[in-house]
Amino acid sequence: MTNTTEIRKASERGGADHGWLKSRHSFSFASYYDPEHMGFSDLLVINDDHVAAGGGFDTHAHRDMEIFSYVLQGSLEHKDTLGTGSVIRKGDVQLMSAGTGVAHSEYNASSTAPVHFLQIWVVPNAKGIEPRYQQQHFSTEEKRGSLRLVLSPDGQDGSLSINQDVRVYAGLFDGAERATLSLPIARHAYVHVASGSLSVNGQRLKAGDGLKIRHAQTLEFNHGEEAEVLVFDLRPQEQPKM
Repeated sequence: MTNTTEIRKASERGGADHGWLKSRHSFSFASYYDPEHMGFSDLLVINDDHVAAGGGFDTHAHRDMEIFSYVLQGSLEHKDTLGTGSVIRKGDVQLMSAGTGVAHSEYNASSTAPVHFLQIWVVPNAKGIEPRYQQQHFSTEEKRGSLRLVLSPDGQDGSLSINQDVRVYAGLFDGAERATLSLPIARHAYVHVASGSLSVNGQRLKAGDGLKIRHAQTLEFNHGEEAEVLVFDLRPQEQPKM
């Protein structure tokens, strides 16, 4: 099996500007359709969202999807029909397993400052599961110069438990900081640079860039410049099965 890579530049992503919301889409989403970017393995959506002060998403429904939010700046207020109400801040990871159906709203929790966050969808391993909500803070120290496991199928190492064979890592890299991630044989990987820049296996990536790696074995992260990165360890299939 040959290791192949493909860079998805930030400037090549789709986008939407609703005034209160400016969003960039790494994969096809809503009115943005690109047959060459319909997801990668079980990873279906990465939306890079900037929500203006006071703005937000009114109550809307989801089902049969694993949806998680990763706040980069500011704070996001979440309410849902499971009875959950919370504010998500930088360093927090929120995971909502929609299952048989859940409705929620998301608003900028500040009336003066914007919020910047990633909303990411992963196709679950089964339909019709019981909905649930999880949230956890992962400190800067845990991610500094390393890859902290934040989502996994079994909640390993204090990560949130996701209904799919996927593992998600978060890391912060600057200067001489470096890390290596070894993956099981024949896995795929997707790297999303949330901010800053760094090198992955010798390829330079900047904020908003994504890197698809098929049949990945070892990932090397170094030469970071105030970089924040998410890494997805995925099943070796080409696109999500809905």
